[in-house]
Amino acid sequence: MLTTLLLLQAGYAYAPYSSLESVVEQNKEVYYLALRETQGAIRTTSPNWQPWLVFFLHTLNEQVSRLEKKVEHEQLVMAELPELSVQIVEFTREHGRVTIGEIIKLTGASRNTLKQHFRALVERGLLNQHGRGRGVWYDLR
Repeated sequence: MLTTLLLLQAGYAYAPYSSLESVVEQNKEVYYLALRETQGAIRTTSPNWQPWLVFFLHTLNEQVSRLEKKVEHEQLVMAELPELSVQIVEFTREHGRVTIGEIIKLTGASRNTLKQHFRALVERGLLNQHGRGRGVWYDLR
C-alpha cells in the first residue's frame, strides 16, 4: 500500500493489476485467526509462525490465480481488437495515461479515426475517459 501511495503522490496514474490486499480483505476472518494464533505464541520460547505463513502462502496463491485469470481474459479481449486499438492499450499500459495527440504522433493515424478507436475502447470497458475536448485523456480501467 505504501508503494501505491508514493507512486500516486509522485503523479503516476498507478493502479495495481492484482491486489494482495483485496484477497486479504475477502478472507478477513481467516486472516485475524492466523494473526491471533501467531501473536499468541510469539513471545514464548517456541513461537508458532505456521498459521501466519500458511495464510500468507494461501493468499499469494490466490493472488496468482486471480492474476492468471485476468491475463487470460485480457489476451482473449486483445485478440479481438483491431491493431490500432491494441497499440493504444499497450501505450496506455506503458505510460499510465494517454491523449489522442500522443497516439497521433505514435501512429500517424487521423484524429477522427483515433476518436472512434478511443470511443470503442471506453465502451468495451478497457479505458476510462477523463475530461472532454482538447484536454481529454485516458487511462486503463
